[in-house]
Amino acid sequence: MHTVIVLFISFVVLGACHIAARKMTASSAAANRLATIIFLPLWLLGAGINMWMGVSGAGYSVEEELPMFGLVFGLPAAIALFIRWKLS
Repeated sequence: MHTVIVLFISFVVLGACHIAARKMTASSAAANRLATIIFLPLWLLGAGINMWMGVSGAGYSVEEELPMFGLVFGLPAAIALFIRWKLS
């Protein structure tokens, strides 16, 4: 359940990045590019913090948390890049 919540949060952050980028740029293509540029490092940090919390707080090993990190970062990142590709 925690993973589903974190993935939901990632899509909220992605949407917020798109809204902020549209406010900062005039064209839609530039907004999509900027939103992706903002989202990817931001979400890498968020997924890393989530992994660190799993290792230090929940007691999982890095080997146990690494596949979840891949899912938590990889799925939203792939969707962000897909949106950038389709809307540009």
